[in-house]
Amino acid sequence: MVSFVQILDFAGTFAFATSGIRLASAKRFDWFGAYVVGLATAIGGGTLRDVLLGVTPAWMQTPVYLICTALALFWVIAFGKYVITMNNTIFFFDSVGLSLFTVVGVSHSIALGFPFWVAIIMGSITGAAGGVIRDVFINEIPLIFRKEIYAMACVAGGVLYWILSVCGVGEVLCQIIAGSSVFFTRVIAVRYNICLPTLKGDPSEFNDKD
Repeated sequence: MVSFVQILDFAGTFAFATSGIRLASAKRFDWFGAYVVGLATAIGGGTLRDVLLGVTPAWMQTPVYLICTALALFWVIAFGKYVITMNNTIFFFDSVGLSLFTVVGVSHSIALGFPFWVAIIMGSITGAAGGVIRDVFINEIPLIFRKEIYAMACVAGGVLYWILSVCGVGEVLCQIIAGSSVFFTRVIAVRYNICLPTLKGDPSEFNDKD
């Protein structure tokens, strides 16, 4: 029987793959290139997490991640007229994928017996690393390095998951609340332009003076 975490994982895969394919379409990638970007977005964070945890990456054990990405590609192709022209499409699917994958990463790490501080880091990697790979592939500055609240939303969701767990809240409810907190933290931060402080420096210091 498929577990609740697996459902979140599959949903997150579809959401992240869609965000990657949507961005690839904006860069005029062909279908194969868009699929590669979508797949890297969907499995990049989970692969890095599993390698760090010393387990076989999930996509190497089942083809469902490849299938989910293919379905996302067909969905964008079939409804491209509406998906591509919607300005908020990327943000929505990216935020959904971020929240779902954060919960999956935290839950997966805990199930393997790792402490919560490791689980929080792994949740953040699972949620944010795929987006970094996507942005590198399409030659954009990764969101995680900009002022927007992105990876910190994953950290906040992971910490909330830990607090709820310590308070005796059930696992599924922890996952739902923590995932929702990641999504709404991201939405509220963008809606009200809440950003982390930036370091101040003199760009001229990096200019070639020779």
